[in-house]
Amino acid sequence: MNGVSLLKCICDETRFEILELLQKNKELCVNDFVEKLEKDQPLVSHHLKTLKKCGIVKSRDEGKKAMYAISNNQLSELISTVTKTSKKIPVLCSDDNCC
Repeated sequence: MNGVSLLKCICDETRFEILELLQKNKELCVNDFVEKLEKDQPLVSHHLKTLKKCGIVKSRDEGKKAMYAISNNQLSELISTVTKTSKKIPVLCSDDNCC
């Protein structure tokens, strides 16, 4: 995967929120995301499937539920860095319609 492909996979508000939660919590199930993000389960499942297809998250079965985690430390560090950097930049975009 090249850099552009990676950014395309994570450059969605819901997917990035999922990754931020995983970066903080290490491992969560779909119901955890639904509760924390206050989004519908089918939407969350769709985004998790996309992230898994891209190789950004991995899952393991735990009884009847699947537990999701970021697939490697480098990706976890990337999410942390992007989050920290975005908080250090006072204004990312002055036009609400640009991004």
